[in-house]
Amino acid sequence: MKLHFFFLIGIVLLSCNSKKEEETKLTSNKTNSVSKEILLIGTFHFNNPGADVAKTKAFDILGENSQKELDALTQRVVDFGPSKIFVEWPYDEQKELDSLYNIYKEGTYFQQGSLSDFYKKNEIFQWAFRIAKASDHDKVYAVDYNKTEFPFDSLMQVISERKQENLQKEIENGIQSFVNVFDEKIAQGASLRELLRYLNTEDLKKLSNRFHNELPLKAGNEDNFIGPYLTAEWYKRNLYMWSLIQKMTTTEDDKIMVLLGASHAAIIETFIDSNTNWSLYPIDHIFQQQ
Repeated sequence: MKLHFFFLIGIVLLSCNSKKEEETKLTSNKTNSVSKEILLIGTFHFNNPGADVAKTKAFDILGENSQKELDALTQRVVDFGPSKIFVEWPYDEQKELDSLYNIYKEGTYFQQGSLSDFYKKNEIFQWAFRIAKASDHDKVYAVDYNKTEFPFDSLMQVISERKQENLQKEIENGIQSFVNVFDEKIAQGASLRELLRYLNTEDLKKLSNRFHNELPLKAGNEDNFIGPYLTAEWYKRNLYMWSLIQKMTTTEDDKIMVLLGASHAAIIETFIDSNTNWSLYPIDHIFQQQ
């Protein structure tokens, strides 16, 4: 019995050491082979359409202070020097994005009287276009793949019918907690830089990935797969976006910027972490206080 016990301990220790060796090897390989650097920024939607599951208060992106902050943050990104900028816009509507960016470059974009809130305030037009123009880029690249579903209401209905009260509370409380914290920051006059820095913290990224990739899998009985379906659709959308980013870069693109909703950025970061050809640019270099 003792021999069996110590044998198991030895196997466990060997497994742990092997895992550490593999992690060290992966880190070493990544350091030695990296040829591309990504500035991945997770954001809230500046126009706040209320389309996300977590519905937060609106932020005044057109205010004088916000505009000054955008200029300062833009300069930091320009200093990083991305050769291409990728945004959350349908990839198959690139021509429309090109048309909008061409108008922006001419300096007449915001003079269009028919612009809706989305086209005035969204982060693509307020920030990505600003960076691209300041960097003298010819275009901004669309990488969103939106031909997927996100059946959140159906998920919550199944959880309710199954009387999974603890799971329901964990999901609802998690959403409400985020909304409360974010809304409180806006109410207390948090700056754009502070809000973006908060959205890109490690803790929040972990919570986002748990919300999308772990909790839904517990929903329903053994014959109901609404949870894994939701997670699979979410994973598919982001994996397709990551695929498009790679396809649209060349060997000359050693630095790029990707601006996406914070939850998209959180999961795409996990794809980048496991890819030895790419490395994340430290985001604090952009958001640290001057």
